Amino acid sequence: MQGILQHPSGLVREVKAGFSWTTFFFGFFPAFFRGDVKWGLIQLVLAIVVGTITVGIGTGLVSLVFSFIYNKIYINDLIEKGYRPIDTSFQQALKQRGIHARLLSETPARQEAAF
Repeated sequence: MQGILQHPSGLVREVKAGFSWTTFFFGFFPAFFRGDVKWGLIQLVLAIVVGTITVGIGTGLVSLVFSFIYNKIYINDLIEKGYRPIDTSFQQALKQRGIHARLLSETPARQEAAF
């Protein structure tokens, strides 16, 4: 299921919950394209280490494993950065996948300092 996460500052990210076909086919590259350098490097290092040990066969295994977990990791990282789902249907879909996030409308507004 696809949905939209929005930051209180107005930034919007369209995300997909569930299996990551892009990670399955392209390995660590989608993480870098999304700007997720931390998890891109983790996937790259794991692919190199496991690939070296298994003479290249294990790199596909790393992609397969991350295909099942990467979208959840990415969404959790965005929620930690302040992004929130904008509608209840996507919020419920996230909740079914074990990701608990408040709606953007439920997020308290930031108070500006009065001078």
